[in-house]
Amino acid sequence: MIQEWIAEQRTELAGVLTGLSAEQWDAPSLCEGWAVRHVVAHVTMPFRYSTPKFLKELAKAGGNFQKMSDGVASRDAELPRAELIAALRDNADNPWRPPGGGYEGALTHDVIHGLDITRALGIERTVRPEAIRTVLDLIAQPKTRGRFGVELDGVELQATDLEWSSGSGAPLRGRAEDLALVLTGRRIGDEALEGAGARLRAGSAER
Repeated sequence: MIQEWIAEQRTELAGVLTGLSAEQWDAPSLCEGWAVRHVVAHVTMPFRYSTPKFLKELAKAGGNFQKMSDGVASRDAELPRAELIAALRDNADNPWRPPGGGYEGALTHDVIHGLDITRALGIERTVRPEAIRTVLDLIAQPKTRGRFGVELDGVELQATDLEWSSGSGAPLRGRAEDLALVLTGRRIGDEALEGAGARLRAGSAER
């Protein structure tokens, strides 16, 4: 089932990207420091890089994945737009999974980066409830959220559009997609969240 949701995410995002203007392609995303084209280059990297090529790039970056990811995104964002979109669309059913992340990790990767693009551009696109709940369950775990530098002590996250909550303490309420963005260190408008737990502070998001 999760693999079907992943394929759905990639197919829908490819459709959105196909309809973007040149200005939108170059517009800032929610992923700090990256334009839309950088996010697309990053999302398609697992499909365009074999394991040996990936390891070579990682070695060039001194084993620092973040440095390698930034470098590849910066370089590959200059590839033809049609080529990057095709890499996403043609790999809708690709079984790639991030190391140690399983299919839940792959789904989270696609959902969050898809929102990085659509939310930044003001494009309405809703992630199916079952998929966003799976993403929230993963990124709300202490071992996962620690990667994104988000402080959650004394806060209870409460989704307003589906039955989901996590943590305990002052309530922080918002749509499931907004909570997912906050949990992964994205900065969204204050109007998207409510409750005493709105003191939640975003850290530095790991891509």
